[in-house]
Amino acid sequence: TVGCSQQEGKMTKTKQNGTQSISEYIDADDYKDYEVATFAGGCFWCTEAAFERIEGVVDVISGYSGGKTERPTYKQVGGGSTGHAEAIIIYYNPEVVNYLTLLEVFFVAHDPTTLNRQGPDSGTEYRSAIYYHNDAQKELAESVIKLIDDSGKLGKPIVTEVSPYTEFWVAEKYHQNFYELNPNQGYVKSVSRPKVEKVKKEFADILKEEYKTKN
Repeated sequence: TVGCSQQEGKMTKTKQNGTQSISEYIDADDYKDYEVATFAGGCFWCTEAAFERIEGVVDVISGYSGGKTERPTYKQVGGGSTGHAEAIIIYYNPEVVNYLTLLEVFFVAHDPTTLNRQGPDSGTEYRSAIYYHNDAQKELAESVIKLIDDSGKLGKPIVTEVSPYTEFWVAEKYHQNFYELNPNQGYVKSVSRPKVEKVKKEFADILKEEYKTKN
């Protein structure tokens, strides 16, 4: 495992909290009017920043999903023993953006054709996955994957896992909003920023106003 996880030693000076369940982390009343999506697409620093720029997205939280270990740490997930993927949970306003659009962003924000790998990052924690919250999300995810595969536009078949959502563990504090807080960090500059810029270019018409001119 390399890439975003190898930077951990440089970040431990930042005060961090341990992992929490999503229900412990958020106030449910504040999110009751929003819908939720959960994706894994490699390093969560990249995917969190990409989705934060989309109009209608209210909050994006980095964490771990798809595994069995309770309250996994970043180190444990990086070691591959917990079964978790680095993931994001997205709260969005369905009156502004829909799940189909989020799926379209997801398939631009990372490479869904590489198994357990995103660029320099390798390991099951970097797998591509959609954790659906209901049957409608499942059916839509599967139909979008088939549509993209049938088009041949990616050149290779999509290997994205489509599985039921079980739990989301919010990652340590220093991972949250990492892209915005560390714009000059090496991995952010070389790996994250090109991915975010790709999303901004592809979805320029649905960017939040403040990101139309900002990285």
